[in-house]
Parts: sequence; C-alpha cells; structure tokens
Amino acid sequence: MSEPVTEAVTEAVAEAVTETVTASEPNPLIIFATIASIISSFIALYFFKQSQKTKPVLKPDEFQNFPLIEKTKVSHNSAIYRFGLPKLTDRLGLPIGQHISIGAIINGKEVVRSYTPISTDDQLGHFDLLIKTYENGNISRHVGDKNVGEHVQIRGPKGFFTYTPNMVKSFGMIAGGTGIAPMYQIITAILKNPEDKTKINLVYANVTESDILLREELDNFATRHPDQFKIHYVLNEAPANWEGSIGFVTPEIIDTHLPKASAETNLLLCGPPPMISAMKKAAVGLGYEKAKPVSKLGDQVFVF
Repeated sequence: MSEPVTEAVTEAVAEAVTETVTASEPNPLIIFATIASIISSFIALYFFKQSQKTKPVLKPDEFQNFPLIEKTKVSHNSAIYRFGLPKLTDRLGLPIGQHISIGAIINGKEVVRSYTPISTDDQLGHFDLLIKTYENGNISRHVGDKNVGEHVQIRGPKGFFTYTPNMVKSFGMIAGGTGIAPMYQIITAILKNPEDKTKINLVYANVTESDILLREELDNFATRHPDQFKIHYVLNEAPANWEGSIGFVTPEIIDTHLPKASAETNLLLCGPPPMISAMKKAAVGLGYEKAKPVSKLGDQVFVF
C-alpha cells in the first residue's frame, strides 16, 4: 500500500482510538470494530484507486480514436507506431497473445485489419504496433500516411490465444516478416517474469538481412537469457558469411532448431499464408498434431 494511504490509515485509527478511549466507559469491542471498519474502508479505497489508475481502454465492439504520438522507422518499409491512451495511467487492456483491429473508410468502403501490439499490457499510457507498409495494403498505407497527432480507429481485443505463465514447458515459434509481432509480445512477457520458466526456440524468416525486424531486441534477449531463449534466422537472399540458414524454412531446420513435438510443447506460427501452409504440413511430418482451420487455445499447433 502506498505511503499516503498508509499514513492516512494510521492517523484515522489513532484518532478513532483516542475518541473511543476518552469516552466514558470504553468498550474494547467497540474500539476493535471501529478500527476494523476504518482499515477496511481505506483498503477498499486503495484498491478502487489502483483499478482506476490502470483502467483498460479497449472496447471489443466499438472503434475508438487513438492519437499517433511517435513513429520510428525500423526498416525501409516498416515502422513502430506508438499510440497514446487517454491517460498516462491507462492500460490498453489486451491479453498477451491477442490482437486489435484497425478500421478506416477507404474509397467509400470500410476496411478492417488485425495487428498484434509488440508492447505488453503492463505498459501504461501508450501501446506500440509494428506495421509493414505494402504497396497495395489499404490499412498499412492508411496508418503509414498518418502524421504525429492524427488519429486511428481501433477496437479489441480479438483472438483465441491468451498466454498465461508456464502454460507449457516450451514454445517452438516460426515467424515470417511482421509475423514476429505476436511472438515478440509473448517472448517479452515470458522473459520479464522471473517466475516464468517457459523455454522458447524461435525460427525467424525474412527475405534479406535488412528485413529482419526487432533484431537488436531479439539478439539481446538471446544474450541475456541463453538458457531460456534461442533464435535462428533464415534468409532467402543472404549476404556473404551469413551464419544462419539460406532459402526457405524446411522440415530439417524445424527439426534442428525447435523442440520436439510433445504434450508439453506448443508450436506457434505467424507469417505469410504460403509459408504458414508449408509449415503446417512440415509440423505434421515431425509429429505435431494437424493444425485446425481456426486455431483455438489449447491446440498443439496455433496459427495467429
């Protein structure tokens, strides 16, 4: 409990005890009941204020306007967009592993696309989206054209995956391009929690080395948590002296760099549709359960 609240409780109890004791024929039961009532009231007030400080902002069925407060370019066609929440003490209200929807009227039609923040829900006052701008991408261009101070319409949360600490013994992850976003959010949540012992092995595929997003952050995770997080990069077009794999993600790469299929291991996939289709087939060949058309929490193979 914070110091101001603690001091207020102490002062109130002291005053109540003084008044009760100085009254004629003090009753110990009355003194005890008075103290208990005051303490209970302050505890209730404290937790009410705490809940107000971190009130979730998202609404699943209603688009709300969120201002763009910062834009950080991370590659030739990708950027991290930071959006502000109404108050600095607000939190987005998005469970780890779920996503939000961005909506806009484009050429007279409503267009909606889903994105997973790379920030976790304990980040107050703002949240971050990693978005790659495609030449024919309606929403990605819509967001990319926004200037700081302009607003984007967002609703949520959405999705069938919600991460809880130690829900499995290990995760195998395969990501392509911006498919790193949900993986990064889950990885961050695991590694920042000292009580979470989940092991993570990530295979991250891109076209060129310059396309690798969040590389510095991922490499730092691997350096700081060598026994818990390992990453293997795959490039279609690799430079000389490249230490990762070259080409596409193959069953051999999965078998070498990801955990073996077991009841205590989940495989998470996110990336371009052709890649995901190939990965689902490869996973079956390596002993994983066949991915369902729509992934649900509890599936051994989950596709974001």
